[in-house]
Amino acid sequence: MTFAAIDAEETRLLDGRVVCYQPRRGYRSAIDPILMQAAVPARPGDRVLDLGCGAGAAALCLAHRVAGVAVTGLDIQEPLIALARESVTANGMADAVQFMAGDLLTPPGGIGAGAFDHVMANPPFQKAGTSRPSPDPVKAMATVEGRAELADWVRTAARLVRGGGTVTFIHHGGRGDELADLMSASLGAVTLQPVQGKPGEGRPGRMIAQGIKDAAANRRRLTPLVLHEPGGDFSAPVDRILRGYADIAINRP
Repeated sequence: MTFAAIDAEETRLLDGRVVCYQPRRGYRSAIDPILMQAAVPARPGDRVLDLGCGAGAAALCLAHRVAGVAVTGLDIQEPLIALARESVTANGMADAVQFMAGDLLTPPGGIGAGAFDHVMANPPFQKAGTSRPSPDPVKAMATVEGRAELADWVRTAARLVRGGGTVTFIHHGGRGDELADLMSASLGAVTLQPVQGKPGEGRPGRMIAQGIKDAAANRRRLTPLVLHEPGGDFSAPVDRILRGYADIAINRP
């Protein structure tokens, strides 16, 4: 199956209940977007923006998890947006999810300041020039920062969410402190949910950071979410999250 020059295949998320077309090779969503969307405290009627949505995994899963939510996905890579739109059709989510191609530095019409109750983002982990990019151009753009650096992602998310709304990022654990500082400066209150591979590991592999716009400055760090049991299986709480039967409670509305 080929969409706009990408050789794609159907994958199933949330215990097989959500269809997500993804590139057969190269850039593919793993568990990061599933964990991120599970932390967004959306309610029916809320508007949510998935900034840098890729093939749409997080947006599709959030729309399935929270009935009545309206999700917009924005990504600069048009081939991935084409895949995401095919997934919307396959899931019958046209009334709940829309995907748009565009640059977060100059968002297209309809994506304005304060327009969303929640914004979520899974930005590229690597700074430009710190590693050799993938030869796959789609994967390279998704994993290495381009014109938009992490500070730009945070400032844009903060501008697009309404006062009192939340901004949720998932990022590499090694950049967790940098992300927390940026979110504190743009939003106010920030809560950090470390995600570590196994019990007792030092630095978390991932960091979920959630800020509340215009909230009094405060920073909390929660007990780490542990992905795996010592034997390698997913821990019971994470297994329930990845199957779509539980969420991650960082800030309840």
